[in-house]
Amino acid sequence: MKKGINYWSFPGGLEGKKDIDEAIAEAKKLGYEGIEVCLFPEGPLSIDMSDDDAKALRKKLDKAGLSAASVTTGMLWEYPLTSSDATAREKGIECVSRCLKVANILGATGILVVPGAVEVFFNPAMEVVQYDVAVQRVEDAMKELVPVAEKNKVAIGIENVWNKMFLSPLEARDFIDKFGSEYLGWFFDVGNILLLGMPEQWIRILGKRIKKVHVKDFRRTVGNLDGFVDLLEGDVNWPEVMKALKQVGYDDFLIAEMIPYYNHAPETRLANTSLALDKILAM
Repeated sequence: MKKGINYWSFPGGLEGKKDIDEAIAEAKKLGYEGIEVCLFPEGPLSIDMSDDDAKALRKKLDKAGLSAASVTTGMLWEYPLTSSDATAREKGIECVSRCLKVANILGATGILVVPGAVEVFFNPAMEVVQYDVAVQRVEDAMKELVPVAEKNKVAIGIENVWNKMFLSPLEARDFIDKFGSEYLGWFFDVGNILLLGMPEQWIRILGKRIKKVHVKDFRRTVGNLDGFVDLLEGDVNWPEVMKALKQVGYDDFLIAEMIPYYNHAPETRLANTSLALDKILAM
């Protein structure tokens, strides 16, 4: 397995203000092997970046000896695939399609897709969608997107987020199996899953369907966003998680997504995370 870091984890990354050249240099210096590239509505990492700009970014990563661990965008919270607004759903499909194309150019083998939500707990203004309707809309979107993924030879990884959907590993497994495509799978987030169950069990049930892995740590007793802590500091049973990943044959990136930032010297968290990942990978 390889050690990756999400672009949003860099101070300024959430806003898209972190210079990508600096992020690449810092990631290399800290011993990461790849960066999860995050696309924004505008700016240097715009979702509408030209193919030439994507090729230029690929050259920068190659020169530094890094890989694009995956590609994602936060725009799917604004244009969820579960929305009752057909125009918003179509925009979300366009975002995923563009992520697949950029990932292909960057040499990434998978992208992270937030599928939408029954309810968005951190944004009460967002609509509440009937569970079965939400899942059907995601299924309809994937019917359009899986062929795009297959064309680009880049896997779509649906991420488990706190969206009140796909609440069981059995449901997640069966949803993926409907499509029978190696280019649709799960982007498994180890820390996010602790509110629903045990990550090592999810890993063994999802098996080869896991395309990429996000690593976070979380304290169940806190039970909200404040529960996310540094790797090795929370309730994730890392020896069992690593054992399960090896059992299912996972050998891709462990991508750290470390948000929120430290209140002071936030760049320190990147170094601490690199050290913790070394310990986890050695388990």
